[in-house]
Amino acid sequence: MNIDSTEAMQRLREGNRRFIDFASEARTRWDRVSAIENRPFAAVLCCSDARAPAEFVFDVGLGDLFVIRVAGNIVAPSQVGSIEFAVDAFGVPLVVVMGHTRCGAIAAAARHLTTGEPPATDSVLRITSRIRAIIDPVLATEGLTDPLRAAMRANVLASVAQLSHGSRLIEDLVQAGKLRVVGAEYELESGRVRFLEHEEQG
Repeated sequence: MNIDSTEAMQRLREGNRRFIDFASEARTRWDRVSAIENRPFAAVLCCSDARAPAEFVFDVGLGDLFVIRVAGNIVAPSQVGSIEFAVDAFGVPLVVVMGHTRCGAIAAAARHLTTGEPPATDSVLRITSRIRAIIDPVLATEGLTDPLRAAMRANVLASVAQLSHGSRLIEDLVQAGKLRVVGAEYELESGRVRFLEHEEQG
């Protein structure tokens, strides 16, 4: 990989700007070279929500992102392994954990906490159970203007921490300055992505 995390982040910012502006140079289209080459410059762990596809949000071409999608952008062993694969096989310098507004998994976990209503299946419960412990103190905080949004951000930052410290490979690369793991929030209402690495959760 010939770029560092700073350039990778800049590519994502510029792509999101094109996505918002509907610019004519949008790159999310098929071409033969991109369809065959596997050369991701970043890995993105994001929610499986149909409204938040990372390739469109960052306006990148085929082969540009290594994307792992799971409801609530949670970190479980298979997600850690997928990120490790991206880092080891392709040398990506940047990992982004991207949550989004109006997240159904966050809402389901919050509903279970506040009303006792469990998810419909045990498999969904395994996802929301990972989220509940993270968002419980957030939802108990007084004065938040948008508790579910604050909960989503807390969940993103918890996933960043779990990835950064739950894998020896990832942790070693982060400490060596060869990899960055950052959080991001995709705002459905505007199309804008905000990176959360230096922001508050509330």
